[in-house]
Amino acid sequence: MLIKEAREITGGLSKPSKMPGPAYNLPASQCITGAKLVNVKGSTCSGCYALKGNYIRFPAVQKAMERRARSLVHESWITAMVVQIKKHRWFRWHDSGDLQSVQHLKNIFEVCKLTPDTRHWLPTREARFLNLMDPDVVPKNLKIVLSDHMNNQRVTPTWWPYTSGVTTDHNQVTCPASKQGNKCLDCRKCWDRRTKRVIYGKH
Repeated sequence: MLIKEAREITGGLSKPSKMPGPAYNLPASQCITGAKLVNVKGSTCSGCYALKGNYIRFPAVQKAMERRARSLVHESWITAMVVQIKKHRWFRWHDSGDLQSVQHLKNIFEVCKLTPDTRHWLPTREARFLNLMDPDVVPKNLKIVLSDHMNNQRVTPTWWPYTSGVTTDHNQVTCPASKQGNKCLDCRKCWDRRTKRVIYGKH
């Protein structure tokens, strides 16, 4: 499959300026849990960055994300994603949006297995798709991180090995991006399975 055809099927990849590689985004308005949390004061989704700024300012960006959402059920989605990802060393799933179904997650697993030289990071708030899963079934080149629902959350899940939180106390932040031009640069904590928890600063 040619890259051009792969892009037509999947809607193409996104290119967050912060990241060391490409990503794949979906409309934040279609988040299952996030759509509820966005209306909860003090939640990590309140004031969601993917519901403002460039994500909604440009119609072309909105149309691209909607096209990606529709593509998730395409019979060649896995192959098309592999064609686009395989030459990249680092990849992030969903810089906007989140998991939509168990099948969506299974398809991502297949993409990861077929791109063994790529390190994948998948942050999610959809605990429903993880809480009956043995973490050992996750491909070794994929790190799934369960994101806290609330800012400054003190009690965090212990049943999943990787979590992330958001704090208003910048002395607690462990993500260095805010001190280096809002970029990952050489930090790979989000992809590194040796890092069990990452704390981000509230924007």
